[in-house]
Amino acid sequence: MTTTPLMPMATAVWLVENTTLTFKQIANFCNLHEIEIQGIADGEVAKGIKPYNPITSGQLTKEEIELSSRDQDRPLNITSFDIDIKENEKKLKKYVPLSKRQDKPDSVLWLIKNHSNLKDSQIAKLVGITKNSVVAIRNKSYWNFNSLNAKDPVAINLFTQKDLTEALEKAERRIKREKKLKEKAEKQNLQTR
Repeated sequence: MTTTPLMPMATAVWLVENTTLTFKQIANFCNLHEIEIQGIADGEVAKGIKPYNPITSGQLTKEEIELSSRDQDRPLNITSFDIDIKENEKKLKKYVPLSKRQDKPDSVLWLIKNHSNLKDSQIAKLVGITKNSVVAIRNKSYWNFNSLNAKDPVAINLFTQKDLTEALEKAERRIKREKKLKEKAEKQNLQTR
């Protein structure tokens, strides 16, 4: 059974930055050499490594660090070997309050006016509305079309600017792909004549 913490180098970086432990204590706990810990402290080793907090992962407690900080001869003892690593869960649908639900058709109208290259399915996914509603708004046959006011969905916090940018990039790639296919088809038609 190993007593090395999860991500020893990143843990060492965190311990150097956030504690008064000796280099020897950190080296012994992280199963690294004292010279590596000295290099971390000097900024020569582990450049670009994001510090990993062993307290939040349950590998160390604040009390354990404090006890070892007071007694330089006392080694750090790992608390837990069974670390629960969670995978990124599927993005859950964000709850939209009733007061904002009326803003969805307004946001669809804004997206249709300002980003016409987005497909109806992309708009529906971004705003969280049915594709049929998007089509009806685009065709001006939506039941409440005359009372719609175009509203920027990012400004009213229906989704983030990052979400919009990703959707626009995807639409741009689709348009380029369709254009290449069309040009290829035209070349083939010219060659067959």
